[in-house]
Parts: sequence; C-alpha cells; structure tokens
Amino acid sequence: MSKLVTIFGGSGFVGRYVARRMANEGWRVRVAVRRPNEAIFVKTYGVVGQVEPILCNIRDDASVANAMRGADAVVNCVGVLNELGNNGFEAVQAEGAERIARLAAQQGIKRMVHISAIGADPESDSEYARTKAQGEAGVLAHMPEAVILRPSVIFGTEDQFFNRFAAMTRMSPFLPIFGADTRFQPVYVDDVAQAAVKGVLGQAEPGIYELGGPEVKTFRELMQQMLGVIHRRRIIIGLPFWVGRIMAGVLDIVKFVSFQLFPNNILTRDQLKNLRRDNVVSEGAKGFADLGIEPATLESVLPEYLWKFRPSGQYDEIKNSARNLRV
Repeated sequence: MSKLVTIFGGSGFVGRYVARRMANEGWRVRVAVRRPNEAIFVKTYGVVGQVEPILCNIRDDASVANAMRGADAVVNCVGVLNELGNNGFEAVQAEGAERIARLAAQQGIKRMVHISAIGADPESDSEYARTKAQGEAGVLAHMPEAVILRPSVIFGTEDQFFNRFAAMTRMSPFLPIFGADTRFQPVYVDDVAQAAVKGVLGQAEPGIYELGGPEVKTFRELMQQMLGVIHRRRIIIGLPFWVGRIMAGVLDIVKFVSFQLFPNNILTRDQLKNLRRDNVVSEGAKGFADLGIEPATLESVLPEYLWKFRPSGQYDEIKNSARNLRV
C-alpha cells in the first residue's frame, strides 16, 4: 500500500502545493483542515481516493491525533497572519505546532516537516515572530529530526502580497506602503513545497532551512517591479512608521470594540513591527542550495498571474502591439 502523509493546512496557500507534489510522488494524502467542504478541490490532485480532505482542529488533541492516525509523515503548514477568534498566534503557531509534533512522536511517526518563517525569534517584540519561534522549539522538543523551513515572503498565484497591492492600483494613482526600505527575498510557493517534499521523502537533512529567492529587493523595488508587470504607473509613497502606528492602532481598536465583527485585514500593529525588519536569509544559514533546489525568479513567475491587473487584462499585450503597428 502507498505511504500516507497528513498535511495540516493542506488546502492553504503553501499546503495545496505540497499536497499536489506528494500526490505526484504516489503518496496517499490526507488534508487536515477546519472546513473540509471548502477543500474539495484538493481531490483533483490525484486519482480517485488518493487525496482526501478531513476535518481537523489543531487546538484539540483528539482531532489532531485522529488526523494523523496511520500516517508515515506529517507536514504542518498552518499559520496565521492576523488573529481572528480562537485562532490566535499562541494557539495556532505555538501550541498547535507543539501539539502536532507531540502526538506525531507518540504515534511513532518518523518524519515531520514544519513551515515556519524567516524572522522567527523568541525575543521578538512581534507576537507573530515570537510564536513562530515557540512553535519551532515545540516541534524540536518532540521531533528533533524534523525539517523546519523558514521562507521569506512567499509569492504565487494565490498570494496575499502581490495580488493585494496590485488590486490597490485599480483604485488610486497612489500606492502607499510602510517600510519602503525594508528588504525582502521573495520565494516562489512551489519551491517551498518542493523543499517540504524533500523533507518528507528523507532527501533533506534534519534541521532549519531559510528559504529565499535569488533576488533581494526593498519593498519599494518590489512594488516598482510589480507595476512594470501590470503595465501601470503609480506614485509609490513610503509612509513613516508613526503614521502606521496610528492607523493600525485605530483599526485594532475597531476590531476589539466590534467583538471582531469588523476584523482588521488592512494593517495591524504586529504586522507593522515585522515591517521594520529585513526579511532575508541569514548569513551562513542552510537554504535551497543545501536541498539541491534552484529557486524561481520573480520575473519568471509574476506575469503568469498578475496579468489580470493590467488595464486590459489578458488583451493588454495585444492592444499595445496593435497600437505600435498603427504608429
């Protein structure tokens, strides 16, 4: 019988790519998610019955244990960028990660891959970064042979980075950003998935890998490149952090007093703290080279999914060519 992998958060941005690759490797894939009815699409990644979404709440021991029962390996892709309801940073990124590793060890599962993030730091003033580090510590306490992946900002068709800012260009001649000079090393989502699969297959040595793409650019430079891809001219405005603190504070207060009826999906105080720090691979850290993976460039991927934000969408190139012919 084919081996089985349980992927927690397997229908999310990174998880779906891991699920597809594991199915291509011939493994049975169990996708553990909060809303399996919304994850039916993962079934198409394999033959009938090969990929199955199941209900799982990573805040509950019994639910997690059931999701990984009979598995040969587990992958944890669960994380939150913004707290909502009971799914806070501590519950999901620290306690949830530790719970998965603890129960995997109890069931005798030998391999675990955990998706963390560059910037994970137990001393950070950012709750996101601090709980990412706590999650790593919890995983290693129970699964010392685990493979931990720390990607920089991830881009790809379903990303919440380039898609979000490209959408903003439709509404205004200005593109305001905080942390314009903060450096990033964007990494393609399928390259992260490929690294995770190597961990599951035992093709990666245990330890922590920091994953960054081949280019290091400031936030402003990334927005300039994005504007070039979508054929739009916008004025990029680098706003000072004190303005961000006021804005994020107001939005967080509205979220609190409305009992989260109006969630803050724009800018939180915690996100602002992370924007102050460069998000690049540390000197001497293990990375893609150690995994034998050549990461994709922004130039080779962005046009594949940002074309829809061009003034004429998929017809923009044709219209430009026709205009040149008339001249």
